[in-house]
Amino acid sequence: MNQFLRSLTASQQVGALFILVFGVLVLASGALLLVSLRERRDDSFGAAFGHELQNLRRLLQNTWFMAGMFWLSWVLGGVVAIALFAMVAFFSLREFITLSPTHRGDHRSLILAFFVVLPVQFWLVGGRHFDLFTVFIPVYVFLALPLVGALADDPHRFLERNAKMQWGIMVCVYGTSHVPALVRLEIPGYQDKSAFLVFFLVLVVQTCMLVQHLAARKLQRPPRAPHISQSFNWSSWAIGVAVGGVLGGLLSAITPFKPGQALAMALIACIAGTAGHLVMKALKRDRGITNWGNQGQSITGATGLLDRVDALCFAAPIFFHSVRWFFKL
Repeated sequence: MNQFLRSLTASQQVGALFILVFGVLVLASGALLLVSLRERRDDSFGAAFGHELQNLRRLLQNTWFMAGMFWLSWVLGGVVAIALFAMVAFFSLREFITLSPTHRGDHRSLILAFFVVLPVQFWLVGGRHFDLFTVFIPVYVFLALPLVGALADDPHRFLERNAKMQWGIMVCVYGTSHVPALVRLEIPGYQDKSAFLVFFLVLVVQTCMLVQHLAARKLQRPPRAPHISQSFNWSSWAIGVAVGGVLGGLLSAITPFKPGQALAMALIACIAGTAGHLVMKALKRDRGITNWGNQGQSITGATGLLDRVDALCFAAPIFFHSVRWFFKL
């Protein structure tokens, strides 16, 4: 695969990957549709596999969403792509805050988060101010938010409220902003191809998540954290990460890495993505919900957006900084 991809020009690589990815997704969607029709006809089949099919539908929907986001960022490019991911961050944060009750004293902090922190973070991405971009939220914003909250003169559960706000901004804004930041990286010898890094990241992480889910259903091992996730165990996790890593090595031709380096980067992304997915599940359990959206319809009207980007919110920052460290950018 690497030799074939390396023989193509950048535009030909885009076309080949488009056919490969969306061809596989169409085939998978068609197969799932046929199985769903059988579920409707056969009550016993639906009772045995209905929950598993629902999980597969959700994973497939998330994969379609992430693939679509990559192609939109590739086609639109530049400022429009940054604005697109800023909208994703806005609605993700809106979902998170909706399920984290706030007080009147939090209103100033909410205004700061949505209308100051978020646009400034993505403006820093557009200007390639990466040194400030990496510390703006975890340093400056994290120190400013409690001050704004204290000035509101509402001490009731002050620490808990500020921690929720900080965590929402960290995951939804800081994590999401690293996806367009990958596109803005200027890697020597890799000009105008950085969008392939987003494709690489999305594909290996989503493949890892899908394989991990299928392996968990097949192996039927005891869950490692049953109160958080019934499907997470070390065996299925290792299989998913290994498959994602191997896929990353096979796709090294579209990256600035050699096969071994691409495999290592894919392993880093997969480990971070699965860890993020588990952490976000823990947050959902704390809120007493199973999905950020209720049967596909989000409480906030954003159709469960956090369910689609939770793994990427963790994988993107770690992958971005690993790339910067590797090339000393």
